[in-house]
Amino acid sequence: MLRFFKRNRQENLEHTQDAVKPSRERWFGRILNVLRSSKLDDSLWEELEEILISSDVGVETSLRIIEDLKATVKERRLESGDEVFESLKENLMSSMESENAESLWMDETAVNGPYVILMVGVNGVGKTTSIAKLAHHFTAEGKKVMLGAADTFRAAAAEQLEILGKQIGVDVIRHESGADPGAVAYDAYMAAKARGADVLIVDTAGRLHTKSNLMEELRKVHRVLARLEPKAPHQVILTLDATTGLNGLAQAKAFKEAVNCTGIFLAKLDGTARGGIVLAIQQELQMPILFIGTGETVTDLAPFDSRDFVESLLAPVS
Repeated sequence: MLRFFKRNRQENLEHTQDAVKPSRERWFGRILNVLRSSKLDDSLWEELEEILISSDVGVETSLRIIEDLKATVKERRLESGDEVFESLKENLMSSMESENAESLWMDETAVNGPYVILMVGVNGVGKTTSIAKLAHHFTAEGKKVMLGAADTFRAAAAEQLEILGKQIGVDVIRHESGADPGAVAYDAYMAAKARGADVLIVDTAGRLHTKSNLMEELRKVHRVLARLEPKAPHQVILTLDATTGLNGLAQAKAFKEAVNCTGIFLAKLDGTARGGIVLAIQQELQMPILFIGTGETVTDLAPFDSRDFVESLLAPVS
């Protein structure tokens, strides 16, 4: 049995608060004051809509959020700004909750051999750093972790992963540049099983989602792992860069179609004031956000919690 992410809840909350600080101070922290100082009329809904769209929630998702809130106000006959504010928070929390996300990462999980995590995403989104953060956390939890450098497309990718592996203290299985990624995944799994590893994290090329041949290569890596262990990969995590905003949604849809991603690691959330992308991801993709990157060091991550996120994002600012 493998227990994931039994971390200190207060520590996770603090990481989340730090990550959303730019978005809260620029946009979302204004919402309570707007609700308290305005009548519940069309001008108020337009101002809220502007805040949401400006923070990269997206037009369709923003309109849906506003319509849901207006319906709640009417149904419950809410009159005060504070009541509307609490309803908005509850609506957002419920819209972002996933039935499976918490059980996948917070409970004990039975695995036969190493628990395999396949990491996908385009170049530059922070995928390798996100792998290092996950590996560091599992190691700190007492798990034996190994990494597979199946990104053989980019010459420096394996070297970068190997450097991070040494820093964290985990073994990295790699081949020469240009090697078959499926062969790397095969060797990494066999080595992880032989060495009694609890977790194997396999990196993949930062393939452009418009390149069909590269997507097929990614499917091949997935098939190789599935032949070795029918349930593998146990997770296919798509790394998205929060600073790219809505542009990342097209990438996510392509990867989801190619390899059925099970969740998202949202990197660089601390580096943008447009944290509304989180709301768009949840509603447009119906794919759970499993982790958020909250800083530059390997300790800067938090399992995603919808309540902590919404409370932190909407905390009022003066």
